[in-house]
Parts: sequence; structure tokens; C-alpha cells
Amino acid sequence: MSDDVEIDLDDLKRRMDGAIAALRTEFASLRTGRASASMLEPVQVEAYGQMTPINQVGTVNVPEPRMVTINVWDKSMVGKVEKAIRESGLGINPQLNGTIIMLPIPELNEERRRELTKVAAQYAEHARVAIRNLRRDGMDQVKKAKAEGMSEDEQKLWSEEIQELTDRFIAQVDSQLETKQAEIMQV
Repeated sequence: MSDDVEIDLDDLKRRMDGAIAALRTEFASLRTGRASASMLEPVQVEAYGQMTPINQVGTVNVPEPRMVTINVWDKSMVGKVEKAIRESGLGINPQLNGTIIMLPIPELNEERRRELTKVAAQYAEHARVAIRNLRRDGMDQVKKAKAEGMSEDEQKLWSEEIQELTDRFIAQVDSQLETKQAEIMQV
């Protein structure tokens, strides 16, 4: 391959790793029947004019296996936090007790498990889209390099490298999705 034109595969790989890490974070937020503070991580609250993670407007605790509590620091934010949880798609009904919001985690029924597997599939699809967008960025770099004098053979080699990298990361997403769906469906 040419020395004067270089495609940054390491940068593409690093950014694809970021998409996988984001997927893992989203998967951690899906509940599998036990309470976890991480299940609230993707939930954002409209606070002081901007979207803010719940853990930045209150203290999140897990006092028992089927309960998560949020002690909201600012009384005026309690309603907004409750609304954000209701609209998050977690399937949890918040209960208010002053500035403390209690989230009882119900036992997952078959229907809810199926819903959660669909949510997991959506998260995986978002990760696939992110990886495909990075692939497109890499292919755009190759096209730009071709315009700067890269040979057809080099262009083909780089395109194949980028596609191989993309396929490997898409396979990782699929594998993690299978694992998470099996975990959700486990009774």
C-alpha cells in the first residue's frame, strides 16, 4: 500500500469500539428482574434547561433486590424525574414519598420479557447503524484518497479492510444481543 496516502483504520476501530461500549451501557440499563442503579443510566431529565442524567439530580440507591430509590436533591425536580421515568419505557411505576421516588421492580412476566428483548434489539440496531456510519466514513476517506492519487488496487484493498472490520463489529453486536436476549428470557 502507498506510503503517501494512509487510511486511519485504528481511528475507525476505536470509534467502532465506542459503539460497542455504548451498546453494553444500554444493555446494562435493561432490567432482568433484579433492581440495579445502572438501569436508570439512559434516562434523562429536563433539568435547568438541559437534558441531565438522573444520577446528577439525585442519589440513586438499591436498598433491596426489588427496589430502587432516588432521593431528588431539588424538590422542584421531583415531578420531572418521575415523568422521565414513566416515559423511559422501563415499565416501572414510580411512587412518590416526599423527595424520594421509589421504583418497585415487578417480577417480569412473559409479555414484558418479550418487550424487553425488542428493546434490546432496538439498541443493537442503533449500534449497527453507528458502525455502518463509521464504515461509510472510512469509505469516504478511501474515495478522497483515490482523488488524491490512490491506485484502484489500493482502493480495493482498503475497502476490503474497512468492510472486514465492519463485519467483525456487527458480529460482536449480534453476539451481545443474543446473550442479552437469552438473559432477559431466562426465568
